[in-house]
Amino acid sequence: MANPTCSKGPSQSVAVILPCYRETSHILSVINKIGPEVLAIYVVDDACPDLTGAFVQDYCIDKRVRVIMQHANSGVGGAMVTGYQQALKDGHDILVKIDGDGQMNPNMILKLITPILEKKADYAKGNRFHKIESVMVMPKFRIFGNVCLSFLSKLSSGYWSVFDPTNGFTALHRTAAERLPFESIAKGYFFESDILFRLGMIRAVVADVPMEAVYGSEVSGISIPKIIPEFIAKHFLNTCKRIYFNYFLRDFGLASFQFLFGNILLWFGVIFGIIQWYESEISGIPATAGTVVLAALPIILGSQFMISFFNSDIKNVPTVSLQLNEDADD
Repeated sequence: MANPTCSKGPSQSVAVILPCYRETSHILSVINKIGPEVLAIYVVDDACPDLTGAFVQDYCIDKRVRVIMQHANSGVGGAMVTGYQQALKDGHDILVKIDGDGQMNPNMILKLITPILEKKADYAKGNRFHKIESVMVMPKFRIFGNVCLSFLSKLSSGYWSVFDPTNGFTALHRTAAERLPFESIAKGYFFESDILFRLGMIRAVVADVPMEAVYGSEVSGISIPKIIPEFIAKHFLNTCKRIYFNYFLRDFGLASFQFLFGNILLWFGVIFGIIQWYESEISGIPATAGTVVLAALPIILGSQFMISFFNSDIKNVPTVSLQLNEDADD
């Protein structure tokens, strides 16, 4: 579906999805900044106690806007899945996510979707860490949290060049969206990280797009102490799934051997070394040189195997978009 709203706009239909929960103070301002390159705007009211959806229906005059009311709160991921499914049903090609709290600049939509329009990527996301000026105005606890979560996300998704994984300013092409298992994607705040994992499983190309974040009067609904254990556990589970499916189920090659023997040697050395150290402490008899070597050598070899595995994994990032693959099949 071509975009009829702007003669100089993108050749594919662009829809914006706004997941909302307590956003009456910002939502109209966000909608008013969305340019003519966007054909449709879906405001998903995630059972808001302040009735954000009803507020938009009463006060917004933008004819592109459609309000979708959720009967029960499902989290940002659940709201996004509802919006994605409706936008796909309506025939849109590029699905842009913008939070309703005003932290994202809608004027950057064209820049965000450019890698998708050029078929260089299937999914584009904002990166607030590209410019040092943007980082300097970011709250320090967010910088630390994003650095930690970015590393965990690299492990769980396999996108080693992608940073700022919790950034909610994203764009998804229909080609990738139609292959995603929406029913399995995390419905809460882990949504952005989990969708990267799911995109990695379908070999979609992801692009980081530099952006600036705006921090104003909005209040985050995220409880950091609560989500940290949840995020760590879910990233660990996704990492295990990714490695199993990519290196032992779909294929079994040199990298698979490196991971398998690397773990065996590494854990053998660590466990054997701890046991021998404990026995030496209890008995008061120092471990022999041979015992020390027997513990250290597997650790050294296992570490080398794991380094080689991750080197292979970094090179295994998809580089040809699903769009181009689909064109080739046609």
